[in-house]
Amino acid sequence: MAIFCKVVDNYGDVGICWRMARQLQHEHGVAVELWVDDLHSFRRICPDVVTDAETQQVAGVTVRHWHSQDGEFEAADVADIVIEFFGCDIPEGYIAAMVECEPRPVWLNLEGLTAEEWVEGCHTLPSSHPRLPLTKHFFFPGFTAKTGGLLVEAALDERRRQFQADPAAMAGFLGHLGLSAADIAAQKVSMFCYPHAPVAALFAAWERGAEPVACLVPEGVAADAVRAFLGAEPVAGAVASRGALTVRVLPFVPQPDYDKLLWACDLNFVRGEDSFVRAQWAGKPFVWHIYPQDENLHHKKLRAFLQRYAGGLDGLTAFSLYWNGAGADGGTGEPHSAALWSALRAEMPAIVARAADWQRQILENGDMTGNLLKFSRLIQSVKHETRV
Repeated sequence: MAIFCKVVDNYGDVGICWRMARQLQHEHGVAVELWVDDLHSFRRICPDVVTDAETQQVAGVTVRHWHSQDGEFEAADVADIVIEFFGCDIPEGYIAAMVECEPRPVWLNLEGLTAEEWVEGCHTLPSSHPRLPLTKHFFFPGFTAKTGGLLVEAALDERRRQFQADPAAMAGFLGHLGLSAADIAAQKVSMFCYPHAPVAALFAAWERGAEPVACLVPEGVAADAVRAFLGAEPVAGAVASRGALTVRVLPFVPQPDYDKLLWACDLNFVRGEDSFVRAQWAGKPFVWHIYPQDENLHHKKLRAFLQRYAGGLDGLTAFSLYWNGAGADGGTGEPHSAALWSALRAEMPAIVARAADWQRQILENGDMTGNLLKFSRLIQSVKHETRV
C-alpha cells in the first residue's frame, strides 16, 4: 500500500497518515510506503525520522520524501492500494504507471473528517478519471455506520485504562515532562490550538479564578499569549505562575506520549483532526478548535459535531462556539471567558459520562483503518471477477 501525504496543517495530516501506516503494518501485516513532503513536521511527532533521507524505514514502514509532483515511475513502483490523503494530487507519473498495472490498483481519496450528514451519501462513491481508464473512490471517516468510522488501534483502550488506573504511572509521566507536585495536583489542561484562539482571555480568567490550573502548552502553540504570560520566549521548559494559573511549555512529544498526555489531563484543548480524534478516545472532556475555512464554513462543521456529541451539554456547546469565534453574542475578553469557563467547569462530570457513552457508540462503527482495508479488498475482488 502507498499513502501520499502533503502536510497542510503542520502535524495533523501526517499524524493521521502515520498512525494509519503503523496500524496497517502492525495489526494487518500490510507493507506500507508513506510518501511525505515535509519531513521536518513529521519529525516533530516522530523523532526517529531523518529529515534529509530520501527513503528510510521507521517502525516497519517505508518512508519516502515526496519532493514534488514530478518524477518517472514504472508499473513495478506502484502499490496494489494507493491512498491520497485529502485530495493531495499524487504525481502524474505515478498515475500514468497505475494505468500500466494489471490488475490496476485500488485508488482511494481519504477525505477529511466531518459530522455533516452529507458524507453518508458520498462515502465510497466512485469517480472516473477524465482521461485515463482509472477509477478513484472517496472514503470518508465519520461518526456513523454509513461512514468509514474513526482511526483507532485495537489495543488503544486497554492501554488507556491501564495508564489511567495507575496514579504512580501518570505522576511519573507528568514528572518526566517537568510538572511539579503542585502542577499534578491542580486542574491539568493541555492546550493545542490555532493562533487565533482567545487564549489570553482564558489565561486571565484562570489567573483570577479560585481553582489552581496547570496549563500545558506544546512549544510554538499559542505563542503570543504564552509569551505575554511568561514575560519570556515560550521555549520548551519555560514556566511561570501568576495567581491561580501556571503555564508550562512542553516539547513536542511522540504520538504515544501525546496520547498519555491526553489521558493524564482533566481537560484537553485540541485542534484540526488528529488530536481531535485522539481526545475522543481519551475519555476526558475536550474543546475542539476546528481548522478555519473561508466564509466560516468550519462553523457549520463544528455545529454538526456538537449536535451529535454535546446534546444537553450547554456549557460545552457555548464554550466551543466561543473558542471558535462562532458564539451568538460575539462576546470576548476575560469576563466573558470567565463566565463560559465557569459553566464548562461545572459541567465536566456530565461531559465525562458522555465521553464514555460516545466511545461505546463510535466503536460500534469499527475502526477506520480496518474498514478501509476491507473496502479495498472488496474492490480488488470485484476487479478480479471482472477480469475472469
